[in-house]
Amino acid sequence: MNVKLEILRQNPDIAEAPHRVTYDVEVDQTDRVLDGLIQVTQNVDGSLGFRKSCAHGICGSDAMRINGKERLACRTLFRDVVETDGDVVSLEPLAHLPVQKDLMVDQEPFFEKFRSVKPYLIPKTQPEAGQEFLQSEEERELFDEATKCINCAACYSACPILDKNPDFIGPAAIVQAVRFTRDSRDQGLEARLDELDDPNGLWPCESKFECTRVCPREIKITKLINLTKRQVKKYREERGEEPNDR
Repeated sequence: MNVKLEILRQNPDIAEAPHRVTYDVEVDQTDRVLDGLIQVTQNVDGSLGFRKSCAHGICGSDAMRINGKERLACRTLFRDVVETDGDVVSLEPLAHLPVQKDLMVDQEPFFEKFRSVKPYLIPKTQPEAGQEFLQSEEERELFDEATKCINCAACYSACPILDKNPDFIGPAAIVQAVRFTRDSRDQGLEARLDELDDPNGLWPCESKFECTRVCPREIKITKLINLTKRQVKKYREERGEEPNDR
């Protein structure tokens, strides 16, 4: 079938204004949108910019807005976004991040917020030589959901709060914090309290659920954010303190 890829193109390095370019590609319904993009670069226009790596929905590199929704190009089949021959598929870069070229965005602001929550184990104690940190299945289950995140930034792009507050830490960073605040081996919430209990931390989230809707790993992001809000409030209450939610 013939599909028209309508791509929002721009190159800030040469002061090129955003404009839409349409490419005709011949694809099967079971081909991926990524296959269509590769076809364009190999056969039509090699200057088109987009990212890809594993092409199997693991690395998150090829997240973009497809027909207005954040998706992974490698996991989106044409049958998911078109119905008949000649249909148009609109492709745009992720929102809330500076565009480097065409469908490529500068991910540094996203990862700066990601790093701020200390996304690594801060052990409560150091194990004896030759010993391991042991954990029950029940303890592991508390943070298992958060380990699915692939840092694709789809949730960051879809988040409506960032439209009005670009300093909001964003849903992905909170998910990474949850992965460790609920880990029995880690120092947990206290080590990350300054980042989470902040006017630009957890509290701007209004539970719009857009992050949850677009997550390619089906992580219940909004639920994790609300659980962490309650965790912070409980922590503050036990110390006779007020959360920094204003």
